[in-house]
Amino acid sequence: MEGHIHSTESFGTVDGPGIRFVIFFQGCPMRCQYCHNPDTWTIDNSNTENLRSVESLLKEYDGGITATGGEPLVQMEFLTELFETAKKKGIHTCLDTSGILFRQERREEFDRLMAVTDLVMLDIKHIDDTEHQKLTKQSNKHILEFAEYLNEKGVPVWIRHVVVPTITLNDTYLKQLGHFIGGLDNLKALDVLPYHTMGEVKYENLGIDYPLKGIPAATKEQAIHAKQVIFEGIKERIREDIHKK
Repeated sequence: MEGHIHSTESFGTVDGPGIRFVIFFQGCPMRCQYCHNPDTWTIDNSNTENLRSVESLLKEYDGGITATGGEPLVQMEFLTELFETAKKKGIHTCLDTSGILFRQERREEFDRLMAVTDLVMLDIKHIDDTEHQKLTKQSNKHILEFAEYLNEKGVPVWIRHVVVPTITLNDTYLKQLGHFIGGLDNLKALDVLPYHTMGEVKYENLGIDYPLKGIPAATKEQAIHAKQVIFEGIKERIREDIHKK
């Protein structure tokens, strides 16, 4: 089996625990306004140059493997075969995903994939559904369902959230996000990432208008503040759950 792969990166250090071999999958149904990989949005079936086999990818790996994109779940069958083969070789597997393609009727497919997934890095773009749709052109309904599914399955999760001034840098929304993830028993880490403008040049090269033009990059201090507010929501949820018991 072959998959449409945009690119690979050796010695990745921010895409999971330890040193990672990062595989960027082609294809994504979301159109995040701050996406820094717009060149991964679509799959050109006529282009065979980016087709890669599982075997050819595993020949390159060093450390663990992280599947990212784009959205790896767009090519779920290939992704599952990649992870199943990797696990047979004792390779740590990490899935960096938005979870946007999760559906309850596809649980059997997801169960098979999760059986060979050691860690999920789940990107929650916005906790408010209306704001999420403005930011990504998609509802967050299935993303939050996926988070709860992972909790049910006991799959370790790192939550990732990008702080964007005027969009997600909002204490009310940040606390709501914390309240939601505070109910996940499988939560292992929280990465709050400051929005940056480095992807803007890609849009210019592709002839695409950059949606967030004029919005400044988030500062380190803003990211620290956001993480503190999210933790307040987490603690509040934990207290509520303890009280219920």
